[in-house]
Amino acid sequence: MAAIGVALAGTAAAVIPMAASNAAEACVAAYDNAKVYTGNQRASYNGHNWTAKWWTQGEAPSTGGSGVWADNGACGGGGTTTPPPTTSCNYPNWVAGQFYAAGSIVKYTNGQYYKASHENPGYDPVISTWYWSPFTCTGGGGTTTPPPTGSGAFPVSEAQFNQMFPNRIPFYSYAGLIDAIKKYPAFTTTGSDTVKKQEAAAFLANVNHESGGLVYVEEINQANWPLYCDRNQPYGCPAGQSAYHGRGPIQLSWNFNYKAAGDALGIDLLNNPDRVKNEASVAYQTAVWYWMTQRGPGTMTPHDAIVNGRGFGETIRSINGSLECNGGNPAQVQSRVDAYNRFTAILGVTPGGNLYC
Repeated sequence: MAAIGVALAGTAAAVIPMAASNAAEACVAAYDNAKVYTGNQRASYNGHNWTAKWWTQGEAPSTGGSGVWADNGACGGGGTTTPPPTTSCNYPNWVAGQFYAAGSIVKYTNGQYYKASHENPGYDPVISTWYWSPFTCTGGGGTTTPPPTGSGAFPVSEAQFNQMFPNRIPFYSYAGLIDAIKKYPAFTTTGSDTVKKQEAAAFLANVNHESGGLVYVEEINQANWPLYCDRNQPYGCPAGQSAYHGRGPIQLSWNFNYKAAGDALGIDLLNNPDRVKNEASVAYQTAVWYWMTQRGPGTMTPHDAIVNGRGFGETIRSINGSLECNGGNPAQVQSRVDAYNRFTAILGVTPGGNLYC
């Protein structure tokens, strides 16, 4: 999956907002704070149309913040900032174990209404408050309290992050990481406080190794780049034979990984792999995607390795397998373990057992 050598991409290319036409276009559907927006989805907000560049939720359109929104210019029709009011309180009763899409509204057993802030397989609205928000229904309309946003769930403060990565380049911002982890709510929020901090330290230690301390954006050895094109895939390598080399904090490599990551994140990375080196949130999202969903050459995801007590060594196996584990490259394994021990010390948590693979 990940290559050991990396090289700095240089100044990340700016994403140019779409230019507005001379005549303002009609306002598209109003921005909904509880809705998930993926790449190229649009919303109107404060009289402008906006386009999401990647996955986002809970960040109102603006030209600041994480940079996820592109301003399409003023729109006609007076776009609103909230969804149209609900006109009925006739919502179905909540059913445990039933799938609910984001935006679904249910009546709970306590007689209160709740709106799904995130899709879920029937979690209890009173217990699983990240997935559900209270919804006030009065018959003539409804209002919803958006879920909180920010870094509260991530057990690493910005000061600790900067202590871990004293030489990081501006591209690898703390804000970009916090924006990216919204996609996977179980990331560093599963288990005890100790496990949560161990997972954060394990993720960041592997990221530290792959990116040279969040310094490098692209793989150093360009002679290897054509090796990452698997032409046996039905979609081939449309961006070019050498386009799928390692990029980002975990060095995403191979056309099939770019395809799978893009599909999961709602971004076309197969045709636009450079988005991983040009957009900080996208770069971090690919790393969290791999961590949470991919086994790689191992037997489980890195996330499962930590929360199930298999230890830091198993995360190394899921990322680089026999290239480093089982005596493949002890020095590289030791580099990862050293970073993990350093980061757990910063977070004030024990590293646990099974540090090597």
